[in-house]
Order: sequence, then C-alpha cells, then structure tokens
Amino acid sequence: MNGILMVIAILLVIAEKFLVTYGECKITINKEKILTVTGGETLLNYFAQHKIFIPSACGGKATCGYCKIEVLSGGGQILPTEEVFIPRQDRLKGTRLACQVKVKNDIDVLISPDLLLAQELKVTVFKIEDLTSDIKLVVLRMDEPKRIQFKPGQYVQFKIPETDEFRAYSIASPPSRGDIIEIIVRLIPSGLCSTYIHEILDVYDTITLTGPFGDFYLREDSHRDIVCIGGGCGMAPIRSILLHMAERGMTRKAMYFFGARSKRDLFFTEELFELGRKFPNFKYIPALSEPRPQDNWDGETGLITQVVERLVHDGTNTEGYLCGPPPMIDAAIKVLTKKGVHEIYIYYDKF
Repeated sequence: MNGILMVIAILLVIAEKFLVTYGECKITINKEKILTVTGGETLLNYFAQHKIFIPSACGGKATCGYCKIEVLSGGGQILPTEEVFIPRQDRLKGTRLACQVKVKNDIDVLISPDLLLAQELKVTVFKIEDLTSDIKLVVLRMDEPKRIQFKPGQYVQFKIPETDEFRAYSIASPPSRGDIIEIIVRLIPSGLCSTYIHEILDVYDTITLTGPFGDFYLREDSHRDIVCIGGGCGMAPIRSILLHMAERGMTRKAMYFFGARSKRDLFFTEELFELGRKFPNFKYIPALSEPRPQDNWDGETGLITQVVERLVHDGTNTEGYLCGPPPMIDAAIKVLTKKGVHEIYIYYDKF
C-alpha cells in the first residue's frame, strides 16, 4: 500500500509540473518592483532567475529555513514543511519560506531592502591557512565585482561546486578590505561544504558566493560599551567588527571573551592582544574550559559564560555581540541580562 501511495504522489508531482499551467503571474516586491513570470515554480526559483539572492543553504529543499520572506497576499496556506521553521507569531505576519511558496497567481511579497543589495560574487582562492587542527582560514580574492561592500559582522554564502547547495560563512575581514573576503571554516564530520573546503579546495580555484547577508552587524550609530562573546568559528564576524573599530580609532570600550577547550584551540591570539596594547579601551580575554598540563595556562578557565559572569559587572550601558552554537548564545543572553544589558541591545548569530 505504501508503495502505491508513493507512486501516486510522484505521478501527481509530475502531472502538476508538466500538465498544469498557471499562465502569466505577477510577483510584486515591496509594493514597487514587479516580476512577470509564467507560474508554476517557487518564489525562490524566480528570485534566483532575476538575480535576487535570498539566503538558502539547502538549495530549496526546506531543510535550512533561511529563505524567510513576508507574503502579503497570493501565497496560499502555509505548508507543513514550513511550520517547523516559522513560529506562530511570525506566521500571523505572513512569514513564509520562499522555497515552498509556489506561484500560481499574482502574489505580493516583502523582502528586506538589505537582501535586495546581495549579489552573485565570483572569487578566486588566494590563500588557505591552518589555524588549528580542524579550522582553516580561507582568503578569497574578488574577481567580479572587484570589491564587495558589507557591514562588519555580515556573512556570505559559499556555493558548493557541482551542487545547488550553499553554506553560510561569516566574513572575518574588515569592510575596508573590499577586494578580499576572509572566512573561517571548521571541519564538520560528514559536512558537505566543510569537507570540500578542507580536503578539496585549493589555491587558484574559482568559487561562486552570494551576499552579503545578515542583520548581525556592528551598530555604528551607538556609543554603548561592547561585550563580544564567541568561540571557534564564532571568531569570524567578531574579528571583522573589532578590526573595523580599530581602523576607526576604537573609541568605544570593548571586551572580547573567546572560549576554547585548550591552548591548541586558540588562534589570532597575538593579533588580538596587540589590539589591546594599541587600544587600552579594548581587552581580549581568552578562556580555556579544559586546559592541558602542557598548556601552562595562567589565564581564565571555565565555560566562557562563567568567565563573563565573573568579569562583567555593570552592563546598563552595554550592548552584546554573540556568535556561536545556540546553547552558548542562550546562556550568554541570560548572563548579560542579569548584568543589566537590555535584551534589545544583544545581537547574536546562532549556528
């Protein structure tokens, strides 16, 4: 019986693709831009055809949840494949996954103006450097366009060659270096993109990126003190932020708490301590959760959130920038709000 149902489902998909036509449809974006298309494909596909780059790591398979937009009308009912990624309050606003909304009639959507600035980027691998045993720095030279404009903290998507899939990587270099993009990549066991980067990617290879993306970036119009918290590849956006601030004179007081297991998991250490020597209002605080005897470590120890709790005293005039796995982010938010940081001033990037 299951086999019969599967065959019927496949036949229905094929019939809809080749036999059902929806004619000419209009996609109205932000009440102003109109795309005229022949209906039948997803919003994500039509956006890509018209060089509108919406984040989508999974290639439209509804497994990443990145391609969120707001559908004002014409999108039909939300699908079960979307519900896991969209909280109820967002569903009420019309938030949908662009990869799951099929265009069958005229449709109105809202897309963040920042997303409309994203481009397809052609780059060449300039340098690959081992930072730790499982983390590499990849330096990419811009080919087309020759420079990229982005806010410190944003990310790009790396297209895995010979696939339709992308993976998101925060930019580790400052915006002033618009002719290059630096990314930091940890090898994830059986990870499609990280395995490709660690084991196959080589200098002079050409790669396609899209971006920049993301609302995790330095709020430059603020004068509040800054507390940054991250570890591992969470270093990337925070490094971009700190280097940008240093180029601007580092007028705001800032602390960066970096968590690692042992000394061999630290990187860019001298660069960050040098920032502290150059700018007395910046302090870099690495902490090891499991230092080895041979580390001869006399610095901070424990979970990075425990170190933050010990060393941050009054956060009432502070904003936080957090980058790392969800449990670390959630714990850090609790610590910072306990110290007086208003949650609306805590910006984070979970991965």
